[in-house]
Amino acid sequence: MNSDAPNPTQSAPKLSRAALVVLVLLVVAVIVGLLPRLRHRAELAAETRELAVPTVAVVAPAPGKPAAGLPLPAEIKPWLEAPIYARASGYLKRWLVDLGARVEARQLLAEIETPELDQELERARHQLAESEAALALAKTTADRYTELLKTASVSEQETAEKQADFALKTATVKAAQANVRRLEELRGFARVTAPFPGVITARNVDVGDLVAAGSGKELFRLAQTDKLRVYARVPQAEALNIAPGQSAELVIPEKPNRVFTGAVARTAGAISPDSRTLLTELEVDNARGEILAGSFGQVRFVGSRGAPPLTLPGNALLFRAEGPQVGVVLSGGKVELRKVKLGRDFGATVEILGGVSPTNQVILNPSDSLASGDMVRAATAAKPEMGKPGTAK
Repeated sequence: MNSDAPNPTQSAPKLSRAALVVLVLLVVAVIVGLLPRLRHRAELAAETRELAVPTVAVVAPAPGKPAAGLPLPAEIKPWLEAPIYARASGYLKRWLVDLGARVEARQLLAEIETPELDQELERARHQLAESEAALALAKTTADRYTELLKTASVSEQETAEKQADFALKTATVKAAQANVRRLEELRGFARVTAPFPGVITARNVDVGDLVAAGSGKELFRLAQTDKLRVYARVPQAEALNIAPGQSAELVIPEKPNRVFTGAVARTAGAISPDSRTLLTELEVDNARGEILAGSFGQVRFVGSRGAPPLTLPGNALLFRAEGPQVGVVLSGGKVELRKVKLGRDFGATVEILGGVSPTNQVILNPSDSLASGDMVRAATAAKPEMGKPGTAK
């Protein structure tokens, strides 16, 4: 046998090593080729999962601008006003003040001629004099009988009768005096005077007119207009925002460019069941006489105690059978649908009277299929322009 011939036992290990190397190279090649694909597939799956969670624009409810106040119709009345009637019957002798005159307290307005009352007073005075004379005689008689009783010249019965007659005459005199005082005071009402300072707004009598006490005929009407009472009825929705001392503005049609300031003096304290409004009284200074009492005006309350309501863009609302709703993004991206109570509509924005708070994230342009429990990714939207209260619909 030739000694240079290859040995089969020596070539076999060499082939095994070569095959192993080739196999390793193939495995490495496969791994190198699969890794980018696996990485790409993982990235694609992650991206798919990320895209499955929609991104929504959110906005926080913002406080609306303080409302300037709704103008309300108002009645303007004098601070004090009184009709003046006659307390004494007779004929009007003269009047001293006319329509529009300014008078002071206790100033004489008119005089009434009272012949019948004068005669009655004269008769009462004579009756008083007669009663006083009878009383003097009864006193003298009672004193005499008292002295005679000490010597047993008269009986006790006669003395008691004289004492009783003296007491009766005393009571008669007092009654007569009271009647004279009554007629004298009634006679004083023949002079008609002003109960307080003010302006004569009506004169309904003239010289010679028959004036009867208790007839209900008004002689004069007196009004105090240096300060005015203004009455307005506040709707129930705004009633709790009204408080004594609160400022208010009064506008009258005759002076549309002039604003008169006033303050709330008092309220009725209860809503009227007929109109569901709160009767409110204001005090307005009128020292310069620029406002006519009895006229009509408009009142606007300022400085309301209530905080301005929140506002949201109109495109944040969902209108469903359950009522208006908004989508609120909670922590973790979970959606919660909340019912809200709407206020005034400003066009671009709407007042929200309840259902959300300033810290909530509300979804803009929510889809019709949005439901509670959905997962979203929140992205803060640009701050919307809030509507002005003056543009309320």
